[in-house]
Amino acid sequence: MKTSLNLNWKKGMAFETELNGHKIVIDADEAVGGNDLGPRPKPLMLLALAGCTGMDVVSILKKMRVELDDFNVEVVANVTDEHPKHYDEMKVIYKFWGKDLPEDKINKAVNLSQERYCGVSFVYRKYIKMSIEIQINPEK
Repeated sequence: MKTSLNLNWKKGMAFETELNGHKIVIDADEAVGGNDLGPRPKPLMLLALAGCTGMDVVSILKKMRVELDDFNVEVVANVTDEHPKHYDEMKVIYKFWGKDLPEDKINKAVNLSQERYCGVSFVYRKYIKMSIEIQINPEK
């Protein structure tokens, strides 16, 4: 199975695509010739990771009949100083809120996502040092 994407230049540093029926615009910061019409491409890598693993975890916990009040995935990444500037480290922080949350099931869901299901995490781990942290009922 193949997936394709068509990215169209709009003007300046802005590009637009339609993905799954949704328009997405990316652009650069004004300091480098953009008009800030959308997010930068590199941080979208963090969104892809958070979305992929977050959807996995929610799906797995639902099958385990774990009821969440709230859930958040935070990705913190380090960018190298030299060109090509890239992420060399990422930390995925999973935050769960709810009553009597089973730590063993939460750990299992996160590990299944990271080790078996999340294709984004699979690819990133080949090139980026990755770590995870799980927080249950942290302060908001």
